[in-house]
Amino acid sequence: MEKMDRVRHRQDAMELIECYLQKNDVQPNGKLPAEREMCEMWGVNRSTLRAAIRQLTEMGKLYSLKGSGTYVAPPKLERNLQDVKSTTESVRSSGRQLRTRVLESEVILADQYISEKLQVPQDTKVLFMRRLRIMDGVPYTIETNYVNLSLCPQIVDHDFNNESLYRALSYYQIYVAQGQESVGITYATETEARTLQVEEGGALFFFTGIVRDQKGTSVEFFKSVARPDKVRFSSILRTAPVKLERSEKE
Repeated sequence: MEKMDRVRHRQDAMELIECYLQKNDVQPNGKLPAEREMCEMWGVNRSTLRAAIRQLTEMGKLYSLKGSGTYVAPPKLERNLQDVKSTTESVRSSGRQLRTRVLESEVILADQYISEKLQVPQDTKVLFMRRLRIMDGVPYTIETNYVNLSLCPQIVDHDFNNESLYRALSYYQIYVAQGQESVGITYATETEARTLQVEEGGALFFFTGIVRDQKGTSVEFFKSVARPDKVRFSSILRTAPVKLERSEKE
């Protein structure tokens, strides 16, 4: 009974928050009042309010920034799992702003793991790069890239704070045409949590995959983590034509 009461009180608080947002026309990225103020407005206790905020955050309706407060979440970025669009293209085509900050960048020699992923000999030169992508002013994803430098050795001279990786590849007549990607769940490390401004141990989407050019050559191996409150996935489902046997046609 006590548990049911907690759930009901949390749901009531969620409705109060959503009504407040609608009545006051709070736009995406708009800030909610302080927790203390909301508790006083509606006569709810702090633990109930926080449970309601946590639930709405998990639903993708709110987001919190440490030391700043709680905000209305914009609609999630939709990613088609069958696209080979770059992050830059996906974000900007949705009408959002994207900034990039290179966290690490260096030329390394491919170890056995990377050589297998890129299908190159061990000790092949590879561009290792880790970037933070910031969507509409909010940290969104940390991308780690391993680029086959035997295809484009001069690409190390590009400024990837201000330039898309795939755009840079096109200067060397390398065009992303195909690949494979897997999606899973991981949990934020201390560094990831600090960088993405989320709680340590919180769930993140984890992507990994290989990108190939128009000739089928492996160009890039990537790994990335992304905030689940910022992205959702879509896919086009198709059914194969059903070939009817003669008896079925008749």
